[in-house]
Amino acid sequence: MLLCRAVVVSGLLASSAFVPQAMAGELRVVVTSKPIHSLAAAVMAGVGEPKLLVEGSASPHTFSLKPSGAAAINTADVFVRVSGHIEPFSEKISAALPASVLLVTLADTPGLKLLDQRVGATFEAHDHGEHEHEHGHDKHAGNHTDQDDDDDEHGGKDGHVWLDPNNAKLMAAKLATILGEKDPPHAATYTANAAKLGERIDALAAGIETQTKPLAGRPFIVFHDAYQYFEARFGVSAIGSVTVSPDVQPSAKRLTSLRRKIAKLDAACVFAEPLFQPKLVAAVTEGTQAKAGTLDPEGLSLEPGPELYFTLMRTLATNMAA
Repeated sequence: MLLCRAVVVSGLLASSAFVPQAMAGELRVVVTSKPIHSLAAAVMAGVGEPKLLVEGSASPHTFSLKPSGAAAINTADVFVRVSGHIEPFSEKISAALPASVLLVTLADTPGLKLLDQRVGATFEAHDHGEHEHEHGHDKHAGNHTDQDDDDDEHGGKDGHVWLDPNNAKLMAAKLATILGEKDPPHAATYTANAAKLGERIDALAAGIETQTKPLAGRPFIVFHDAYQYFEARFGVSAIGSVTVSPDVQPSAKRLTSLRRKIAKLDAACVFAEPLFQPKLVAAVTEGTQAKAGTLDPEGLSLEPGPELYFTLMRTLATNMAA
């Protein structure tokens, strides 16, 4: 009887050594926003699924972290965000993470193209060529307040880095490296997935270039200044934004300045965003020939998953063209 028990125990111990990681507990990855979650999901395909923190139509700019979300972050192996500017809610919890949680801030990816945050309602001073930087840090976390004097707006780096496909490729490669270090048995899969994703992103960019080429020189206004990476990559030109930040009501001076700029440059369109007030767009276009449209730079209206990034980028190009 004792011999039988010993054989059974020995067999259980031997078999437990061969339990695959997914069964023993796959890598726990928590990602803030939909575009970055999409890239992470593609890199992790066949191994596991990252958890999306900012779900549904919530915006990472205005998201409030719930206890369940905080618990998910604190028990994760890897917590991925863009920056404290794009996801202000992440600042406090990131400063107090357990040692077991690896924080990944994608705005710090080596080689990433970073553009200076534009200031003023009508972007008079911006020049993409003079304001591109390689690998910098976000310097202005937190919410903005819109002042009557646009000189009071903050500078720093624009955090909407995923809207440049080249940046998306670099961030995916960084995720593959980090996940491979945390999960060596699947490192080759992460690397292969990132390489395949990079090829698909190149094809995506080529298609968007063709679609946006006729839009060069057609000025437009955006709801908030989220698109300059897309603009710089594909040669389209926003000339101003309705508000500094999605959670800030624009001043009367700002709206007046935009109306003048629309009339002066014969702007083609003013773009709203899914969650934000159409009446503000109507206030800007009043008395002008500009049409109204909608852009969704964060995929708020899209279903999460590995295909979201491609849908988001194609939809931006299609809606601009329309």
